[in-house]
Amino acid sequence: MSKKYAIDMTKGNLWKQILSFSLPLMASSVLQLLFNAADIIVVGKFAGDNSLAAVSSTGSLVSLLVNFFIGISIGTNVIVARYIGAKKDDDAYLAVHTSILASIIFGIGIGILGIVIAKPMLVLMDSPADVIDLSTLYLKIYFLGAPANLLYNFGAAVLRAKGDTKRPLYFLSIAGILNVLLNLLLVIVFNLDVAGVAIATIFSQLISAILVTLCLCKEEGNTKLNIKDLKIDITKLIELLKVGIPCGLQSVVFSLSNMVIQSSVNSFGATVMAGNGAASNIESFVYMIMNAFCQSCQTFIGQNLGAKNHQRIIKTMLICQIYVIIFGLVFGIGGWYFGKQLLSIYSDSSEVIAAGHFRMGYFCRTYVLCGIMDVFVGGSRGLGSSVEPMICSLFFTCALRILWIWTVFKANPSMHNIYISYPISWIITGIAQGLFFIFLANKVKKKILC
Repeated sequence: MSKKYAIDMTKGNLWKQILSFSLPLMASSVLQLLFNAADIIVVGKFAGDNSLAAVSSTGSLVSLLVNFFIGISIGTNVIVARYIGAKKDDDAYLAVHTSILASIIFGIGIGILGIVIAKPMLVLMDSPADVIDLSTLYLKIYFLGAPANLLYNFGAAVLRAKGDTKRPLYFLSIAGILNVLLNLLLVIVFNLDVAGVAIATIFSQLISAILVTLCLCKEEGNTKLNIKDLKIDITKLIELLKVGIPCGLQSVVFSLSNMVIQSSVNSFGATVMAGNGAASNIESFVYMIMNAFCQSCQTFIGQNLGAKNHQRIIKTMLICQIYVIIFGLVFGIGGWYFGKQLLSIYSDSSEVIAAGHFRMGYFCRTYVLCGIMDVFVGGSRGLGSSVEPMICSLFFTCALRILWIWTVFKANPSMHNIYISYPISWIITGIAQGLFFIFLANKVKKKILC
């Protein structure tokens, strides 16, 4: 294990350690979002509003298919972190090799599935006739990069399990710069439109996957990757899936509810679609900044669960909540305040900017509620529980939003009645997730003391 990049989460100053772990993770997540942001900005500026709508409206479908398996990578992070905390090197080694091989298999499967169902799913989402062919082309090319996308995410999950968030940041910095340069080259010089930005994205994903793989091959100790030792250990796979599948299913259910909402947004036309997509992309940066503390929470709690240190588990939750509130308020309200200027990066259309800023008024100013909710979820996952948080999110977030669209929105179709469902669901789900974490932490405490 590389001492330079690792963090021993079972001892030391938690305030400093969590921030040190989270800041590179924020930057990495932001860079990963820049892959899609660069696509949207370039097509919006150089290919027109229809191309902007085509690329931006694919987000919920991509999330539906890809995020299930990225959710499974959370299982890798939690289980490997727990083994590291418990000093079980052989178990950690087996979990790493099982995860990496599984990511390649999953990536090939999701790539094939995405290409096959891209257009039928867009039809179900009521994608407009003037946008659907461009959206389909973008998606089919994008899903060719699914194996590289998942390999990077599983590899980065292994590095995060031992406290290393810096090297994934370096890898994404390199890939991100290449992505932007290729976007400009393929769209402006070669006039490849949405195909150009999709090609640039999958190339950048391939670069980041290669870099993280080489990094793991050069590691020492229980996280070192030996290609000849790649195999699926059934016991370790089951452990990973017990945590990862509920996380993945939760992502799928969220994506399904968002697809229902996206269909409602699509009914307002290409201009609203473009504004909604651009605003959503900006908001994603705020979300990922807050989500860094969710990932920190689950990783730190995972290691301390392995070390049977209940006091640091509780302290980790409190510190992560304080951090997420501070960062969520600063970046959320700041994003809304400068919203029009940020949206003008994506489009020159005043109508698109107005539509996007209207959405940001509902999301950015209340996004901290989502961050608080997610940190509770991360804490429960770190303690090894993923099924209950998934069920909680299923009922109190996704089902509520879908019911809202089918009732309140149907009775009075307006953008207000779409967007207001989000902060309402965050409040209700956050309360439920917080109560469950308290119950679970007390249960773990009794088990440790016994």
